[in-house]
Amino acid sequence: MKEIHDLVLPEDLRYSRSHEWAKVEGDKVRVGISDYAQSQLGDIVFVELPGVGDRFEKGQEFGTVESVKAVAEVYLPVGGEVTAVNEALADAPELVNQDPYGRGWFLELAPDDPSEADALLGPGAYLENVKEQG
Repeated sequence: MKEIHDLVLPEDLRYSRSHEWAKVEGDKVRVGISDYAQSQLGDIVFVELPGVGDRFEKGQEFGTVESVKAVAEVYLPVGGEVTAVNEALADAPELVNQDPYGRGWFLELAPDDPSEADALLGPGAYLENVKEQG
């Protein structure tokens, strides 16, 4: 498990209090779990994701992450329609541990309300959230 000062928190991402990240890329939003979340879970062995075309509201559970320690639900930081899922995670769930902000992303969606991403936490506020929870 990583120490708080070792966490990687890219400046171009926004974070939810439940440890998901969102990256706005044009008219799409890419979503995954934070470095903190993957570190807390330990070795990830399975990721359950929704299908393309599925719709979710902000804050709604969209899948699960199973590690050797626990099973955790994951929630959408913004609502919308799923336009892509990271198929690589089916065969290589460890990508979430190795590269949570790159090859370990979960899904992309077309947001219903792009301004929902603006209400998420920046890296500094997210780090404070982690410290409060820890």
